[in-house]
Amino acid sequence: MRSALARIGSAVAVAVILTSCSGGGDATGEPKGLAASAVCGGFAKDAGAMAALKAATGSERFDDGLSKAQKALDGLRDATRAPLADSYRPRPVPYCWLLPAEGGEKTLIVKLSPTTKAPGLTPGHAKRVTSYASGLEAFSSSGLGFLYFPCGLKEPAHDFVVEVQVWGPPGVPEADLAQRTRLITLANAAARKVSAELGCQGDRLATGVPVAIPNPSSAP
Repeated sequence: MRSALARIGSAVAVAVILTSCSGGGDATGEPKGLAASAVCGGFAKDAGAMAALKAATGSERFDDGLSKAQKALDGLRDATRAPLADSYRPRPVPYCWLLPAEGGEKTLIVKLSPTTKAPGLTPGHAKRVTSYASGLEAFSSSGLGFLYFPCGLKEPAHDFVVEVQVWGPPGVPEADLAQRTRLITLANAAARKVSAELGCQGDRLATGVPVAIPNPSSAP
């Protein structure tokens, strides 16, 4: 009887040890997910973008498995082969789609698409966003930001404009002006990486954290 109890006690002890070691992760103790500096090819590896990503999502580690970076870049390269029609509006492709590694709904998505120009802001829209000095035009609310930058290329490639959308976590109050700066900082960081990969000239993108400026009321 005593021997049987001893065996049961040993089995329970082993189970407790294994459970405590796992902690919801793997047995090696490695943290889940990717660090902010490593997601989506490292677009947010500079200090300003890394801090913006962590603050915007409230997360330190991420899953970027839903991203379609190559498809997004291929769509932009297609735009270099022929002039874009003014009415051409391709579906934006998720260059970077981040989920918090610990779970939850605080997703952040950066989408890319080619276009012909920056659209400008209507007076109504201008009241609801903050504008920033980067590219041709950049503006953001606390949940969604847009940045437009020119991509000048050597002939025979055709110049075009890249639209960068950044979708932040839901539920952030519109009065949170700091979140607007975080989102546009991430859009700018992604734009700089994409511009370098495409070989764009004269992109006019800001270095580091873009500065807020007065809102324009019409297209540039």
